[in-house]
Amino acid sequence: MPSAYDQLLDATIQRLEDLKLRGAKHVAVSNETLRELSQPPQNRNAEIKIQKQKDNETKTISIFGVRSLSANKTAAFKVLRERAMACIKCSHLVSSRKNVVFGVGSIDAQLMFVGEAPGADEDAQGEPFVGAAGQLLTKIIQATGLSRADVYIANILKCRPDTPSQSSGNRKPTPEEMAACIPFLHEQIDLIRPRVIVALGATAVEGLLGKTIGITKLRGNWQTYRDTPLMPTYHPAYLLRNQAMSEKRRVWEDMLAVMEKLGMPISEKQQNYFLKG
Repeated sequence: MPSAYDQLLDATIQRLEDLKLRGAKHVAVSNETLRELSQPPQNRNAEIKIQKQKDNETKTISIFGVRSLSANKTAAFKVLRERAMACIKCSHLVSSRKNVVFGVGSIDAQLMFVGEAPGADEDAQGEPFVGAAGQLLTKIIQATGLSRADVYIANILKCRPDTPSQSSGNRKPTPEEMAACIPFLHEQIDLIRPRVIVALGATAVEGLLGKTIGITKLRGNWQTYRDTPLMPTYHPAYLLRNQAMSEKRRVWEDMLAVMEKLGMPISEKQQNYFLKG
């Protein structure tokens, strides 16, 4: 089985080859990132001694510590973030956005949430899911026993879709906008390698799986993104519009399935959330 480093290297090479085929000749990288990449792996000289069973001959071999893999992954993620921040593919979004909303959370997360696109609050703060829907998502995450810092949260689109006069309303990303931005999300997933992805809403499902089936039909049914189990569920914004206990329970049942897939403990109290007494 390929090591995490080999997988990371393969993903990076594949991305560079893809960019080359598209005519790209340069990739923007900061001096700080170049310095990090030029550093030798930590614990490179760490050694262990293995005793041979037959002749008691001692053999010394070099090993690479986990921290070196983590450092390489962190550096690669930083390069990806810088590329996304400098993206100008959608000129209309470049002129209207306040921030590129890259993502937030642990790059070693086992669980990843993917939404649609930033709203006004997210555009202002540069972080996904910080408005009312984001606060509800945080509560859902906490109800599982995790925190926002334990998971990774991103969107199909990294710029807020422009609206007339940039009002507080939102609009669905166009297919062209999603096609331009989705490679960044693909690379995020390739680097993070979550065990489970939760797709929040129909647009997230469409962006990740190419399916335009209504979320009502898909939610609660396991799908697969490449080799990763994916659970479609309602977007938190939907629950803000529809306060019915039955809808909250449906989302929670989806999260219980996710917890089970991850092997997380589920208490009796958690099992009974949003059940009518």
